[in-house]
Amino acid sequence: MKRRDLIKLMVGGTAISFVSAAPAVASILKEDKKKKHLAMVIDLSRCNGCKACVVSCGVENGNLPDENRTSVLQASGSVNGKEYVLNLPLLCNQCELPTCTEVCPTGATFKRGEDGIVVVDASLCINCELCVYSCPYEGVRFVNSETKTVDKCNFCIHRTSIGLLPACVETCTGAARVFGDLNDETSEVAQLLKTKNPVVLQSEKNTQPNVFYIGLTEDESNVKRDLNSNVTWQR
Repeated sequence: MKRRDLIKLMVGGTAISFVSAAPAVASILKEDKKKKHLAMVIDLSRCNGCKACVVSCGVENGNLPDENRTSVLQASGSVNGKEYVLNLPLLCNQCELPTCTEVCPTGATFKRGEDGIVVVDASLCINCELCVYSCPYEGVRFVNSETKTVDKCNFCIHRTSIGLLPACVETCTGAARVFGDLNDETSEVAQLLKTKNPVVLQSEKNTQPNVFYIGLTEDESNVKRDLNSNVTWQR
């Protein structure tokens, strides 16, 4: 049975039984003492399209140039009949209600209880790609050429687990990306959610993303975009 046929059966309600393996995770995936709710807010008015985030992400995580955990699309929009263009950073949305974890047959894709980050354990992934097909956000996953397993953004857990910022946030030249703990009411991300009313992508999917956008209209937020989309214009 082809993978796409399998995911169609699952979505259609056909009962399929999998034997789930016990998660064998490295020390980096162990629970922290204090529970956090990590999130990212992206201010589009500050994104200059330099793509330093894309470069630093690839270097930090050792991915090839076409194996993107994050990317910056150039998009256009309209407000009150006036056309404008914008740079739109995309990455895994680290959903509060992720569909990818529900379909993973081995437990390789799971949501960390200590901080809410959705990760892929390469030692358990069998590259069935069910997570790829079930995710409503196109192109946020790829098959890692080295591990031959599914890979994606995990908020640089090797950095954030020891109190550092994700590589994309640290190198953002316009300070467009803000990262922090929503459970800390004094954090910048928590304050931005209170004061700026940012939107999430495709809210109708009801996955409750933890990546928020300032400066994106409701109509634009519901446009289906692919992280691997071709560049339509260049600054």
